[in-house]
Amino acid sequence: MSGIGIFGGSFNPIHLGHLRAAEEVREAEALDEVRFVPTALPPHKEPATLVTGAHRLRMVELAIAGVPGFRVSTLELDRPGLSFSIDTLRALRAELGVASRLVFVVGYDAFRDFHTWKEHAAIFGLCDVVVVTRPPASATLRHEEIPLAAREAFWYDSDSDVYRHGSGHVLKLQRITALDISAASIRAHVAAGRSIRFLVPPAVDAYVGEHGLYRQEDVSR
Repeated sequence: MSGIGIFGGSFNPIHLGHLRAAEEVREAEALDEVRFVPTALPPHKEPATLVTGAHRLRMVELAIAGVPGFRVSTLELDRPGLSFSIDTLRALRAELGVASRLVFVVGYDAFRDFHTWKEHAAIFGLCDVVVVTRPPASATLRHEEIPLAAREAFWYDSDSDVYRHGSGHVLKLQRITALDISAASIRAHVAAGRSIRFLVPPAVDAYVGEHGLYRQEDVSR
């Protein structure tokens, strides 16, 4: 299959759950690479909880340094205003051309709110979409879970267990290793003075400590 995976997020901070999810999608989809795209201003999250884009970018760089098949993209950090996935995917499609395979990776919780995203129905016409979820969540994506504005454009292919879009792209669910790690819990650990070792890569752990990130009084750094 090959292609380019797009894994966006605030990465506030990036952690082992992010990295494992990206690796499992990269392997399952036989992708040439996965691009981590740190968001600048996420429209669905409270900006006050974010450290600066420069900090989040550097943590991603440290986390994936030397990892084959992983790279970071500053596309959203370089673009002014709110970070909308549709704008990012259009820019990547323009860069890579229509023949290149793009795979947009989105978490199941985020996909449940997909109908609130800017021009969400158009996303399915630009790329394949892989929804990642962890056990014990369902291993099957139901047709009614597809946003209403896009639902009629899909049909279920039982042979490959994917939904096929009129554009030729596919929508599928992939269950990944159940690592119960979240960026919010990591920030809470730091604020409480607790260790985040083995929740984030060692270089990220060191960076958080070196720069005093996520202390309660410093959350907006």
